[in-house]
Amino acid sequence: MLTAIVHIDCDAATIPEVAAQIAEIDGVSEVYSVTGEVDLIALVRVQEHETLADVIADRVSKVPGVVRTQTYIAFRAYSRHDLEEAFALGLED
Repeated sequence: MLTAIVHIDCDAATIPEVAAQIAEIDGVSEVYSVTGEVDLIALVRVQEHETLADVIADRVSKVPGVVRTQTYIAFRAYSRHDLEEAFALGLED
């Protein structure tokens, strides 16, 4: 599974509508309205690298109101769950 974090700038008047349309795109698992330098952050999760271009360049960036996207590809996830498993010794008390 490949995960991409997509920062999205959009026309401020269309943020809720843009977010709703992006959330409906296959491959987009979550969309957040955020504070800071971007308007939205979307998480894209797909099985194949080639699919990222389909989802991000061909669909997300073409939603009316989207001005710019910047994509970050995740190498590895470090969630609390993953870290607990990584450091577990397998010993039972």
